[in-house]
Amino acid sequence: MAMGGRSMAPALALLVVLAASAALFVTPVCLAVTSPYVRPAPRETLSLLQDADRDDAGGQTPQQVHISVVGPDKMRVTWITKDDAPATVEYGMSSGKYPFAATGSTTTYSYLLYHSGKIHDAVIGPLRPNTTYYYRCSSSSSREFSLRTPPATLPINFVIVGDLGQTGWTTSTLKHIAATDYDMLLLPGDLSYADFIQERWDSFGRLVEPLPSARPWMVTEGNHDVEKLPLVAEPAPFRAYNARWRMPHDVASPAPPSGDNLYYSFDAAGGAVHVLMLGSYADHAAGSAQHRWLQRDLAAVDRRRTAFVVALVHAPWYSSNDAHRGDGDAMRDAMEPLLRRGAGEVDAVFAGHVHAYERFRRVRAGKEDPCAPVYVTVGDGGNREGLAGKYVDPQPAISAFREASFGHGRLEVVNATHALWAWHRNDNDDAVVADQVWITSLAADPACNRNMNRM
Repeated sequence: MAMGGRSMAPALALLVVLAASAALFVTPVCLAVTSPYVRPAPRETLSLLQDADRDDAGGQTPQQVHISVVGPDKMRVTWITKDDAPATVEYGMSSGKYPFAATGSTTTYSYLLYHSGKIHDAVIGPLRPNTTYYYRCSSSSSREFSLRTPPATLPINFVIVGDLGQTGWTTSTLKHIAATDYDMLLLPGDLSYADFIQERWDSFGRLVEPLPSARPWMVTEGNHDVEKLPLVAEPAPFRAYNARWRMPHDVASPAPPSGDNLYYSFDAAGGAVHVLMLGSYADHAAGSAQHRWLQRDLAAVDRRRTAFVVALVHAPWYSSNDAHRGDGDAMRDAMEPLLRRGAGEVDAVFAGHVHAYERFRRVRAGKEDPCAPVYVTVGDGGNREGLAGKYVDPQPAISAFREASFGHGRLEVVNATHALWAWHRNDNDDAVVADQVWITSLAADPACNRNMNRM
């Protein structure tokens, strides 16, 4: 899946859009829309067997390669080999030439009768921003990869999609994501839908590899990633998730690190965007480690340099879908007060879990508030359980747009004041923009920024 070239100059795009009629681009704030779109039939679950040509080189051929950001100028490369292999990444800015190298660590895990391959990760850098690097893992000459680092300034383009799984609709979603350019993918939980069958983690890694080997994927956990079996031999949750998808929980951002792979934060675009990856399935009650960490993290945000703060969480804090009603309520009750008007006010919160799309207005404590976050559910990447098609009727006034379809979202932070959110529906294998809205930074709104951090 080749990545396309960068889109037209964002400044020009912004001028074109703002010059057009706002009604063509923004769902009016007075209108609540329940889409009449008829959802398609489910698609079969995929099974990706080990490719025969990857069993060569004595089991040292890298597979399931993915990258994630580590601090402002480094990248973690993770890959798996069948047998022992060096945990080394060689890299450079020309194909076939690798003047730089980094050596990391190797781990494995067992789950019931399953034994993983050798899971390697190494951190490379410092790297130049917005630059293409070529790399190979474990000194394998059979597979060369390339990645592009995110930009150090705005604009920056995020893809946001949850509940991917591995079905025919997943492949359609991945195809749409790869067809146009982006800088980083954010995934709010439920990656492989392995559900205790560990080989599904391997097939998921092979399925998505063309994308996360080329652009960083930043993930947080969902309920299908827990895999805890308390009555048998697997009492520890997230064994596979933590072993395979290590995130920068041990890196300051700029607040002290979280120390837990289930929740963390990082800066993007040179600190212009601060991203919170929250853990729905880690303790979030008042006084918990996650609650205390979030409080410290938000207090460290300086809105003079951070234009947007966005958060991802698996179980939605607001939803008008019948599926999973109330699953995110306890976390919302504990943590929503931390997203108060003040130092670290969050501009938007994105969730998965509910297999449908829904966008809310700016909401706080269940009521519309112009200085509160926009809430979006995008748990529609392509999971094998199907879509959640039943909504509360009538549609709540705080719900702006909802539709039960597979798809993905894109958040383009254009400048320090505006970001464009667009949700792309998978419509007969075509990506169709079904919902689109401009989000204004709360730091740029004089009515909302009076109490923001002025360090």
